[in-house]
Amino acid sequence: MTDSKKGRRASGKRERLAAAAAEVLHAQGVAQTTLADIAQAAEVPVGNVYYYFKTKDELVEAAIDAHARTLGGMIAALDELPTPEERLKALLAGWVEQRELTARFGCPTGTLASELDKRAGGLDRSVAAVMQTLLDWAEQQFRRMGRADARELAVALIASYQGISLLTNTFRDPGLMTTEARRLERWIDSLG
Repeated sequence: MTDSKKGRRASGKRERLAAAAAEVLHAQGVAQTTLADIAQAAEVPVGNVYYYFKTKDELVEAAIDAHARTLGGMIAALDELPTPEERLKALLAGWVEQRELTARFGCPTGTLASELDKRAGGLDRSVAAVMQTLLDWAEQQFRRMGRADARELAVALIASYQGISLLTNTFRDPGLMTTEARRLERWIDSLG
């Protein structure tokens, strides 16, 4: 096997472990998740996990990085839309598409942020950076709409999403997410 093939295979396992960590941590939480849980979800022998990640915190950091990559891809796709209003409404539509998952486990990034805030080690700052990326992007959209209060509007949008994610999860009612998205669409229309 050549070094390049070995490198591709290694990065494939590392990426699978990171993606599995993001999913399992979302479903079970950091405290309840074991390295064996993540290894099983990634279909990687548990002994191999230690080759890529020496500690559970390193795996949590990889999960945060996976969230950041997912957000980056989503933002890139949204940026293809012609207007900031369409971009913001497409963001809402994406949240609505995830309503069943949100009803079961909450917002993937928000629940991780809340859980990590209670732990030492600084991972809470890493997940905060992911949230900051979304907040900055939303602010940019409102600014492109000509709004001087773009930061306040971005905070209101993200806060609305986080709040409705909590309620959707608490009551296990995906319809709450749909109703709030419709309200937020009308709100975006009223800002133009």
